[in-house]
Amino acid sequence: MTRDLMPNRYRPGQSALSPREAALIARRDAVLGASYRLQYRQPVHFVRGEGMWLYDPDDRPYLDFYNNVPSLGHCNPEVNAAMAEQAGRISANTRYLEPQLVDYAERLVATFPTGIDRVVFTCTGSESNDLALRIARLYSGNEGVIVSDYAYHGTSAAVAAVSPNLGDAVVLSPNVRMVSLPGPAGVPEAQAAAFFEAQVRAAVEDLNRRGIGVAALLIDSIFSSDGVCVDPPGFIAGGVAAVREAGGLLIADEVQPGFGRTGSHMWGFERHKVVPDLVTLGKPMGNGFPIGAVVGQREPLDRFGNTARYSNTLLSNTVGIATANAVLTILQRDRIQQNALAMGQRLRAGLEKIAQQQPGIRAIRNAGLFFGVDMGGEDMAPHTQRAFALDVVNTLRDDGVLVSTTGENEDALKVRPPLICEAEHVDLFLAAVERALAKVADARNQGLK
Repeated sequence: MTRDLMPNRYRPGQSALSPREAALIARRDAVLGASYRLQYRQPVHFVRGEGMWLYDPDDRPYLDFYNNVPSLGHCNPEVNAAMAEQAGRISANTRYLEPQLVDYAERLVATFPTGIDRVVFTCTGSESNDLALRIARLYSGNEGVIVSDYAYHGTSAAVAAVSPNLGDAVVLSPNVRMVSLPGPAGVPEAQAAAFFEAQVRAAVEDLNRRGIGVAALLIDSIFSSDGVCVDPPGFIAGGVAAVREAGGLLIADEVQPGFGRTGSHMWGFERHKVVPDLVTLGKPMGNGFPIGAVVGQREPLDRFGNTARYSNTLLSNTVGIATANAVLTILQRDRIQQNALAMGQRLRAGLEKIAQQQPGIRAIRNAGLFFGVDMGGEDMAPHTQRAFALDVVNTLRDDGVLVSTTGENEDALKVRPPLICEAEHVDLFLAAVERALAKVADARNQGLK
């Protein structure tokens, strides 16, 4: 089935635009082409950001509960100062001695479990996953990759080929196998681990039978693109064991769940009590500055480094390292991870209360400050649930609050605010959700009369 991959995007004629925004959209369309899509039925136009807020040209504030890239808030002054200070001194690459690079690498690997003690820096999360696949394939001697049904791991040719989320027009590699997740499959939590392991073992068997072999199980540890499938903790362990028995590696894609977002742990994979062979980082690492990394165990990284060349001009540049170092300092000093846990608990409690008082929320899943909130009634058809979710997203946008959708049916709200959010922001968000649900329900009821 061909699907609209960006269902919230603007379509001409959907809603009134100011002459300013209409003119800008026309200019965009003329020069940028079809791949540059706008979000929301009424596109947003921002000129500045500060903390939890984004501001349009008329200085109207929007509460950001969607953007996980500026994990420490928009335009964090301490991060920006570190970036500017380093840019004012020198921006150089790894072929010159640079103590800041080594200092940060030591600090970063110290946040991981014992055994994960090597790091290679990249520029983006896509590049991190691309490199991790190269390492896994060289180390294992195999080509096969196992991913979840609706996984997204990046935009390079190699990782797009293992990202079913990107849609029918993106051809998946013949060496990739997809496995279903227990939550979307409706499997009870008590059977989740056995279900996932059986899926992975079947994929391993098929890859081996066809002479492809298994290089890696590549997972986003909270399965964010699949709808935020976080529970039960540990359900992936049997599948991990099956891959390792077949000579493959576990690659934990921490681009979205990493750096304390789950609250209970620094890294999302820690919820499952597994230690990956390779971990990929990106997005929040530099609070918006493009920097990523592959962190992993010594043997696969050293074998790759000794037998294959990897470098690019911008990886590990001193400005990126200084920025990432400032981010890590703030995360640890200001107990950001603990704040994510507390605010996640507050947000979940508020959403559960709303769900009890008015219809529209089917289920709530979260780990810290990453939520998937299923929208629409159980009696609704999937396309109606999806339409309900999109109506809520766009109603929130009109009320000055930003979220999006996730999951194969795009019927779950994706809620992932910057980790600095406080109780007042959570309460503002909850009040907006109540208003949006009431408004959408009222509009639907009026339409049924």
